[in-house]
Amino acid sequence: MNIRRLHSNEIPPMELLLLADPSKEIVEEYIQRGQCFVLEHEGDVIGVYVLLPTRPGTIELVNVAVDERVQGKGFGKQLVKHAIQNAKVQGYQTIEIGTGNSSVSQLALYQKCGFRMTGIDKDFFIRHYEEEIYENGIQVVDMIRLSQDL
Repeated sequence: MNIRRLHSNEIPPMELLLLADPSKEIVEEYIQRGQCFVLEHEGDVIGVYVLLPTRPGTIELVNVAVDERVQGKGFGKQLVKHAIQNAKVQGYQTIEIGTGNSSVSQLALYQKCGFRMTGIDKDFFIRHYEEEIYENGIQVVDMIRLSQDL
């Protein structure tokens, strides 16, 4: 298993990125400005994350996704931990992440990895996404914001 930065001549794994963010336009926009990393296992890309510098000293983990066929095996946690370490190595003081109000397992994962809740961006998904999004039978409306000092 290997986590590495995506090379500039490689096509980002859009099918994985869209698991975490259903808007192709939004994903394409932050892929251009961010750093995309992939998790390879037995020759296949099974995971991805994107780091996006947001302001001095702060970077945001804007997308974390694992192939649905191998979810629940700890790969997501490995990606989040790698992103945290990567941000530290790059000299950032804070790493942030946001997730939907209905993203129960993601909220648990991020807190297990050391993130703390810092706020709620009310109606974020209504303002930024044309179609309604549902997860765990709940409409995704608000973004829960979390951060971690590095």
